[in-house]
Amino acid sequence: MRAGFIGLGTMGGSMALNLARAGHELVVHDARPAVAEPHRAEGATWSASTDEVARAVEVVFLSLPGPPEVTAVTTGPGGLLEHLAPGSTVFDLSTNSPTVVRTLHASLAKRDICLLDAPVSGGPAGARSGKLAIWVGGDRDRFDRYRPLLDAMGDQAAYIGPIGAGSIAKLVHNCAGYTVQAALAEVFALGVKAGLEPLALWEAVRQGVLGRRRTFDGLVSQFLPGSYEPAAFALRLAHKDVSLATALGREFAVPMRISNLVLEEMTEALNRGWGEMDSRVSMKLQLERSGIDVAVDPDRIRAALERDPPL
Repeated sequence: MRAGFIGLGTMGGSMALNLARAGHELVVHDARPAVAEPHRAEGATWSASTDEVARAVEVVFLSLPGPPEVTAVTTGPGGLLEHLAPGSTVFDLSTNSPTVVRTLHASLAKRDICLLDAPVSGGPAGARSGKLAIWVGGDRDRFDRYRPLLDAMGDQAAYIGPIGAGSIAKLVHNCAGYTVQAALAEVFALGVKAGLEPLALWEAVRQGVLGRRRTFDGLVSQFLPGSYEPAAFALRLAHKDVSLATALGREFAVPMRISNLVLEEMTEALNRGWGEMDSRVSMKLQLERSGIDVAVDPDRIRAALERDPPL
């Protein structure tokens, strides 16, 4: 297929190279012409401007820093909106705002140009190796049509839902990662200050139940089906464990801001009379505050696990 690629940075440069190496005819552009040399060596055509790219292809991939850059390239002066032919398609591989994506989608649709949000996850190493998740929101038929291009860049391209869905998934994923990172910094500081050598602590905890399981697999048994009985591990016992950890933090003068917030949540859940329910039942408090309910059909969960079994 003949495709355009705008943005040849750390992620985009590698994804575009994989497209060229897969045999697709590629037209590339970046604000820095020198970064396109590896792509030209693989047979890609260099374009000096985004409008040249738009006039040469029917599908364009964007890998740009964020919402302002994507907006400028798509709907700004001389952007894709002005120069792509009706019926063309744009995939935004950037990490973007779902609201911005939906606004741009509506603007492009007025000229029969289809925008899909398709953020990626896998980091620079994944971009180079092709081991990338690509979460796509938008028109399902366009996703299917250009699936070969997506598969040339990543090994886990998935259609998530309507426009904006890919960006929502990416923001949930990244925010979860940095939140977990902050919690790990807190509890590892506790362990080290309380007397454990850092490597010994790491080697120990990575063999526990959390270390042996993928991060999001912990949501399968209780949170997703909305079922917290019978308990796999009772809330009252989990409350005791976190109480002991925060007490240890006070003993060794380790700030435990995140853990104390967790303890507050668990205490509120205990006060609801949920002590004998599964420890994850405190997650219901946040659902209540958000005004939503989560109760996925167990048959759908089983089907998802059959497609991608837990480690």
